[in-house]
Amino acid sequence: MSIDTVPFVSGHLARAREFLGRAGVDALLIVKAENRRYVTGFTGSAGLALVTPDVTFLAVDFRYEEQAVAEAPQCTVLRGGRDPVAALVGALKASAIRSIGFEAEYVPFAQVTRLREKLAPAELIPLADVDRLRWVKDAGELAAISRAVEIADAAFAHTLSVLRPGLTEQEAALELEMSMRRAGAERVAFDTVLASGPRSALPHGRATNRRMEAGELVTLDFGAVSDGYCSDCTRTVALAAADDRQRRIYDVVLAAQRQALATIRAGVPCREVDASARAVIASAGFGEAFGHSLGHGLGLEVHEGPRLAPQEEAVLEAGMVLTVEPGIYLPGWGGVRIEDDVVVTADGCDILTTAPKALRSFSVS
Repeated sequence: MSIDTVPFVSGHLARAREFLGRAGVDALLIVKAENRRYVTGFTGSAGLALVTPDVTFLAVDFRYEEQAVAEAPQCTVLRGGRDPVAALVGALKASAIRSIGFEAEYVPFAQVTRLREKLAPAELIPLADVDRLRWVKDAGELAAISRAVEIADAAFAHTLSVLRPGLTEQEAALELEMSMRRAGAERVAFDTVLASGPRSALPHGRATNRRMEAGELVTLDFGAVSDGYCSDCTRTVALAAADDRQRRIYDVVLAAQRQALATIRAGVPCREVDASARAVIASAGFGEAFGHSLGHGLGLEVHEGPRLAPQEEAVLEAGMVLTVEPGIYLPGWGGVRIEDDVVVTADGCDILTTAPKALRSFSVS
């Protein structure tokens, strides 16, 4: 991980230790890959991290022993061979740890049962909101997300140069994904959504072998990963000149997004941002056609907290990275969604996404 400097991980470890202090436990057990990477810098797909006030253990199996030593110099790496849990148990035998918090919203019940048996007499205590450690981004994280956004923006610009009637959705999606990889993406952030014509009414419509036709709307939802961090962008374009209904619905969605962007700033409840966009769409008569939340947090996961949703009680903080993605979906006709990635600031937000938002129409002559 190129952004993984010692100060970078040290700040994340400090947050984790503050969290375990507030939770009143002796240690924090981290199983989820994204949380494990956040506090240790280790990018492998398996392993257990245990954060205490004084030391951080990283237990891995044979496949990752050397990688863990290289990527997590601030951790005491436990070489677990075939059984990382046994290595962790051995390291804790002489310790005074009696209470261990774990990710209640992630670790399966069966795994908790096994861990309780092996880590006894220490008590395992379920803790909510461990993921919340990652909600506010630091400078290194913002740099990685910005790079992921740049890659996706450039790939979209390239895709516009080849998008045309007669191309299949799968062919267009492949062009977009290959362009992101050529531009430096480690991988795509999620399965690309590319849906044309009536299928654009599917918010998560995966690309098919359907051939796109002149006069249709096409929705593209895509993202890149750079240094482990994700971007997430949606644009809707018209193949040939857009008709009056397409333009009207597009303009409503764009107005809703602009209202939400103007509402975002530190201290504003997430639900108020959602409500600001939802009100614009409802006043235009399309309230029932906007059925998902306005957006979500973005980072090591493409979907993380907080959510811009009617039920979200969290308050925005400077440094949070969010998507803002209102949409209108009309079964049998099609849909429009526009999505940007933004950083919350004290008095507003910085929009990272630079892909143009004016409704793009393509000549078919």
